[in-house]
Amino acid sequence: MLERVEVEVFLGLAGELHFGRTAERLGLTTGRVSQVVRKLERRVGAPLFERTSRSVRLTPVGRQLAADLGPAAAAMEEALRRAVDAGRGVTGELRVAFLGESTAPVLLRAVALFGERHPECRVDVREVQLSDSRAGLEDGSVDVLVASYPFDGMAVGPALLIERRVLAVPAGHPLAAEAAVSLEVLADHPVVQYPAVTSVGFKRDRTPDRTPSGRPVPKGPSGGTFSEMLSLVAMGRGVLPVGEHCRLYYPRPDLAYVPIHDAPPIERGPVWLPGNSTERVRAFVRAAAEVANRPAAAVS
Repeated sequence: MLERVEVEVFLGLAGELHFGRTAERLGLTTGRVSQVVRKLERRVGAPLFERTSRSVRLTPVGRQLAADLGPAAAAMEEALRRAVDAGRGVTGELRVAFLGESTAPVLLRAVALFGERHPECRVDVREVQLSDSRAGLEDGSVDVLVASYPFDGMAVGPALLIERRVLAVPAGHPLAAEAAVSLEVLADHPVVQYPAVTSVGFKRDRTPDRTPSGRPVPKGPSGGTFSEMLSLVAMGRGVLPVGEHCRLYYPRPDLAYVPIHDAPPIERGPVWLPGNSTERVRAFVRAAAEVANRPAAAVS
């Protein structure tokens, strides 16, 4: 069996390819790192790294060992973390947030069910805006966020809400009288843009650069919040693809919402930082999925 320090040093050096950085990362001396590597190479019976005064590279044997050992080590860490979570139970505090008013009802039902099952865990609920939704997850002030997919770089749970995509246009716009439109109309009108902090994948999904046929989509002005974006639409500065729940949560006399017949639906659900996959988070995601699948939880 490999010792823990051997696994950590080998995988650390395989990733860094630098003895000094590996030592600093693991809190060891470079001499200790070298010693561990030499011991492991003697056990394997072959060099694992090619070392020169300027570089460190994995040998073929080293690459194979890293490929085999990496997933196994990750699985062991995950198993240990799950055991720690199970031992501690679901206690403490869980900070959940929602982005967009349409996600609030299902989130609150999930909070209620989670609270019934885990009364020793306090749940804090708050709303976030487009500008700070990612920052809250990254700085740890939010554990789980219920938001629209895709959400680049985050772990995601099952979709809790699925809705048709519609096009927000000014009430007096020629498209407002249409029964439905195609995504191709985006090439004919400026499209209001999301804030710069919004992820690339999300913007590509909501406000694409090109239509399905390849026609370029003109970019309109950006809004800092979703309400600002809808106001830009109402002012005639552009159009905006949104979810159908906007009819219910953002009814405005100066806006019309026209179905987009060839667009995929919008999905919304829980997202969280991959490194924050605690038992509290997983228990909340399970509760959210359960209430979303109940007939009474359907959003009208």
